[in-house]
Amino acid sequence: MALTSLLVPEAVLSDLKPNGKKQLLHELSLRAAEISGRPERIIFDQLLQRERLGSTGIGQGVAIPHAAIPDLPHLFGLFARLGRPVDFESVDGQPVDLVFVLLAPESAGADHLQALSRVARFFRSPAQVQMLRQADDPAALFAILTSESSPRAA
Repeated sequence: MALTSLLVPEAVLSDLKPNGKKQLLHELSLRAAEISGRPERIIFDQLLQRERLGSTGIGQGVAIPHAAIPDLPHLFGLFARLGRPVDFESVDGQPVDLVFVLLAPESAGADHLQALSRVARFFRSPAQVQMLRQADDPAALFAILTSESSPRAA
């Protein structure tokens, strides 16, 4: 599964400067609501509920918050590069500056897990992560995220 099937250009943000994890999730929920048509409050609540189970900060400054959303018609991704890293209670204790939100229909099941795996694989590539950190604007970030040269192997 390519990230192109999860992202639209409007779902890529750069230089966000939230004051913390909760504010970041709120800002991302607002943008996700605008694009997906689902209520911001539902998205925010579901993301917070997932974070209460354990941080989705996977390390190396990356977080992949994800949640199942009622009545969402298809898998949906949103990416943000932060201008100011935030504490995300990541497994390695490092603050997060790259965030990929994955929202899935409640009935997505295996498709949700497959998409989550695909996103995690992408962020395991130090070269991809470095390019995202060096990109100047949302269009450049989108191009990196949807590049066909993105790693595909597990």
